[in-house]
Amino acid sequence: MRKRILFLVVLMLTSTLAIMAQITTSSMSGKVTFEDAKGEEVIGATIVAVHEPSGTRYTAVTNVSGLFTINGMRTGGPYEVTVSYIGYQPKTIKGVMLELAETYNLPVWLSEDANVLTEVVVSGKASKFAAEKTGASTNINNAMIANLPTVNRSLTDVMRLSPYGGNGMSLAGGNGKMTNFTVDGANFNNNFGLTENLPGGGNPISLDAIEEMQVVISPFDVRQTNFIGGGVNAITKSGTNTFKGTAYIYHKNENMQGDAVDREQIAGARERSKTTTYGFTLGGPIIKNKLFFFVSGEMVKSPTITNRWRASDGGAYDADNYLSRVSVADMDAVSSYVKSKYGYDTGSYTDWSADDDTYKILARLDWNITDRHKLALRYNYTKSRSWRTPSTSVDGGTLPYSRTSLYAMTYANSMYSMDNKVHTFAFDLNSRLTDNLSNQLLATYSKIDDIRGSNSTDFPFVDILDGDGGNYISLGYELFTWNNAVHNNVFNIKDDLTYYLANHTITAGVSYEYQMADNMYMRNGTGYYRYNSMSDFMTGAAPSVVCLTYGYDGEQEPAARVTFNQMGIYAQDDWKVTNNFKLTYGLRFDGLFFKNSDLKTNNGILALDYNGRQVDTGMWPKNAMSVSPRVGFTWDIFGDKSLKLRGGSGLFLGRLPLVFFTNMPTNSNMMQFVGKWNATGSSATKADMSQFAGGIKTRTDLYNWVTTHDVDGNVVTNPKQAMGPSTITPEDGTASGSINGIASDFKMPQVWKTSLAVDYQIPVSFPFTVTVEGMLQKTVNGVYMSDWSLRDVGGYARLNGADSRALYQNYKLTYTNAAGKTVNMPNAYVLENTSKGYGWTFNVTLNAQPFEWMSLMAAYTHTVQKELTGMPGSNASSAFSYIPSVDGPNFLNLHNSSFVTPNRVVASATIHDKCNNHYSLVYEGWNGGANYSYMLANDMNGDGNQYDLIYIPTDLQVANNEFRFVSEDDKTRFMDFVHNDSYLSSHQGEYAEAYSVYSPWVHRVDFSYKHDFKLNVGKTKHCLQLSFDMKNVLNFFNSSWGVAKYMNPDLNSGKILKYEGVDAQGYATFSTPKAVSGNTDTWTLSHTIGQCWYASIGIKYIFN
Repeated sequence: MRKRILFLVVLMLTSTLAIMAQITTSSMSGKVTFEDAKGEEVIGATIVAVHEPSGTRYTAVTNVSGLFTINGMRTGGPYEVTVSYIGYQPKTIKGVMLELAETYNLPVWLSEDANVLTEVVVSGKASKFAAEKTGASTNINNAMIANLPTVNRSLTDVMRLSPYGGNGMSLAGGNGKMTNFTVDGANFNNNFGLTENLPGGGNPISLDAIEEMQVVISPFDVRQTNFIGGGVNAITKSGTNTFKGTAYIYHKNENMQGDAVDREQIAGARERSKTTTYGFTLGGPIIKNKLFFFVSGEMVKSPTITNRWRASDGGAYDADNYLSRVSVADMDAVSSYVKSKYGYDTGSYTDWSADDDTYKILARLDWNITDRHKLALRYNYTKSRSWRTPSTSVDGGTLPYSRTSLYAMTYANSMYSMDNKVHTFAFDLNSRLTDNLSNQLLATYSKIDDIRGSNSTDFPFVDILDGDGGNYISLGYELFTWNNAVHNNVFNIKDDLTYYLANHTITAGVSYEYQMADNMYMRNGTGYYRYNSMSDFMTGAAPSVVCLTYGYDGEQEPAARVTFNQMGIYAQDDWKVTNNFKLTYGLRFDGLFFKNSDLKTNNGILALDYNGRQVDTGMWPKNAMSVSPRVGFTWDIFGDKSLKLRGGSGLFLGRLPLVFFTNMPTNSNMMQFVGKWNATGSSATKADMSQFAGGIKTRTDLYNWVTTHDVDGNVVTNPKQAMGPSTITPEDGTASGSINGIASDFKMPQVWKTSLAVDYQIPVSFPFTVTVEGMLQKTVNGVYMSDWSLRDVGGYARLNGADSRALYQNYKLTYTNAAGKTVNMPNAYVLENTSKGYGWTFNVTLNAQPFEWMSLMAAYTHTVQKELTGMPGSNASSAFSYIPSVDGPNFLNLHNSSFVTPNRVVASATIHDKCNNHYSLVYEGWNGGANYSYMLANDMNGDGNQYDLIYIPTDLQVANNEFRFVSEDDKTRFMDFVHNDSYLSSHQGEYAEAYSVYSPWVHRVDFSYKHDFKLNVGKTKHCLQLSFDMKNVLNFFNSSWGVAKYMNPDLNSGKILKYEGVDAQGYATFSTPKAVSGNTDTWTLSHTIGQCWYASIGIKYIFN
């Protein structure tokens, strides 16, 4: 038997194609016996499962063990399942509800007695633990989503119903950027990872289009991958045999939110602000029982004014009325001048209105080709746009004022938009090839683009100063918008082949994914000019600064690009060992293959010797294979689903935000030239600026000039002598102040997870369950950033006394440059792997339905997550430098994750009364989430980073002068604060741990009320639903309730001690900032608008 199984696995592995996409359907399995659950197996019984809303039929036949399995089924239900066998009474089971990515266990026994009940309706109590899951997961169905209190209508609002959610996209203490989010198997991730927000402006799909979501933490199913913290699988709605539709409007404005915290008014809380959401859904049959459609559309409009400042008459400025010192006459003069001389339209300086808007469209077809073949097609498009005023940054010097302010003005065409676009396609074919063989073919494509837009034509950006060094008027194409975009294309294809062999269900496949991401960023891409005065500008005098960025070799859209292919192979066996014990075990291999042709080696960087190591900017990591074995089990202890023990262990492979890969080509100096010229050579290249007199050159003309003239304005024939090179080769490459690299043996993050859980049905008359679950996690391949240019800290001198940390001296490696000088090596921030890190979670969840019209849930989760780094920020230097440490970020110790919420309670109550009222309450309580570190106010160890953790002395160490202060007052105030702070007082005699000072508990209640006005006309049911949703209800009654506390601003983000140098005995001395004393509160209420209550109202029309 084993040889037969092995042969089938090998056969399928060599003949099937699959991917690592997530699961999009449900399954059903069971055993059919005679007379009772312990009777003889029925071989050849026919099972017909009908999805009642759509008439979709699924069939199976029991095998020699009396077992059946049906894969690829629609989620939800209800299903009517009929089991028949010649000579026995058929049995029909009704009310079966399926959950996404779970297998429903349905044991059936047949009888010859015609008096035996042949129709059974499944109750909620009987079906609660029917799903055969092994690890930690939460299924959130459409009804739960519809009842959820939500104002922003965001997917992260839904995720908080999971005990492991509640902190944005972060799950179980993991980095939210690494959470895997799929819809119908298609990649909806922010793969580039500048932020953790989902693409499409944070909500890439309408909430009304979602049928079900599953939040997974440790599914011991080798088909689920691409996350280490957690993942979210969502599926969209499908049409049925009944035409159904909705049309809705939701609205909120500035009067539907609180405006004070602790009775202190928040500035700007009542400024005009409104958001209106319009949407519809429609679904139904094209051919009854055969072909169905579902479409949805949504539009979100938020009228905004991006700039309130206006030019004044005669320069009579008035800050209270947003009147700038810039005069109307000057704005008119400049606009008219550039229009007549250059043909450029600056745009208005009186009308800055703009709409932030989002459009979402989804279309889906479901085709029951036959009872054995089902096809689903889905397309989704989202576009989100928001407008911003010009950036305040500048090259070639500094500007004292914002470009739209009391002191300066610009024009409407210098605004820029953030355009977030999502296109996704999904093709999902589920087939029952034979009684013993089923197949799923899933292909998806996602195109995700984040692009800066502008209403301006191609024209340089210009700053005009006031003659005294202050910026006055700005115009042109915004400095950082030209060719500024992130593109991400993802293609997946999957074909799972499943073979049913006696009490084994064997699945196998080969995986493939193609992914490309590029980052285009050209500051000064259209050119930049700065003039000292309006007179200089309008008379064509020489500018004080000129800048231009352009791609080498004529490349118009230079981009830092990463392209890779991921291929894998996996096999899994679901083994029904006994009637009440199921074992799942599987193995997957994933190979990652990068495309090196996107890169170019910089020989100047490659020549640098970092203690025998080199950074090659022309090579991605070597091809690598990751192995992920998994095993899980489910034990129905009494065989009646009242008590289950489940768990498993296995490896999970995740992803790293791709921005940390593109940092390497971005900083390789081989992609584009960034030119900055002024007359002083300060913050730019020194040049004779008279060559730029006579007026503004367009982007193309400026490029032609700087690539053919030297800094003195002379024509050159050798391109290398020009002030701006037009081409570059590896031999031309030079090393800059800091470079980025990736270790050649780098692998994507991987963790090992082990979980154990008990599900218990409390023996009462209504469904009442409790789940207790624990999970351990160990890092296998973690990710961290190191700087190869630093010497080993072990060779540094150390201080005397309690705080004996190392002091950096001559800590940089050196080399001899081309001029023959010995200089410090450039910082080399290199991505590497580490096996350091671990974590664990403990969860208790209660679910109850004491009445048909009431559902209750409560859960508590405790999370611990230790790591070297959570990779903060979006560039290599921030990921390296921003980690608080004792001996510097190259020598980190394990510490708490900055993303962890150590304690969280979530509870919900949903009530439906007989008068068509629907009430929903959600309570959330947590501490942490805002995790701080106690640090020094300056750089004590001398490594150049001001994130040094403090040593917390004991009272005895202070008394014995082992920890020294510059004065008695400093000592008294600091130690008084230590004694009054819960973290410091419990960790005396230790170095503070990074991100271990957790913000206090927050308690919030959200409320939703809906009322239905119903009218039936013939067979059509009409309903008009009015809704009211409020977040943070407690804050409505008391402006101090429901408000999070953050670290007192007087404590300078936890920097409560200052290093004052070394005394004559080699002991460190410290002073205490004046704000720190025994009377200083560690925490204070957060006075921000986001802490206040806010609400929305809605009206929805529903038919059928």
